[in-house]
Amino acid sequence: MASGSTFSVIGADVTIKGNIGASADLHIDGTVEGDITCTALVQGEKSSINGAVVAESARFAGHVTGSITARDLVILKSARIEGDVHYDALTIEQGAEVEGRFAPNARQPVKAVPNAQVEAAA
Repeated sequence: MASGSTFSVIGADVTIKGNIGASADLHIDGTVEGDITCTALVQGEKSSINGAVVAESARFAGHVTGSITARDLVILKSARIEGDVHYDALTIEQGAEVEGRFAPNARQPVKAVPNAQVEAAA
């Protein structure tokens, strides 16, 4: 694709083994075995992702095994998710299957617990 492209497609006949990092929008119709980080993700119905997904916005229609973190998240009725889901805004169509926990994204960074408190709790 051209160097100024803002959209990448992984076709149905493509299998990628490894992590993907994209500053552009990503459309996946194939299979990805690895973690994905991108601006916006659209997953096709017959595609499969085995790894963690981090995106500003994501729309899932296929199978995902791994955690999902997105600000705006849409899970379509054809989606099957196995993993924890973190979101700011969430839409789930009736019929979607999710096996995992839902939690809103943390508004504040997690702070380390001081050693004295950890030892006292032990």
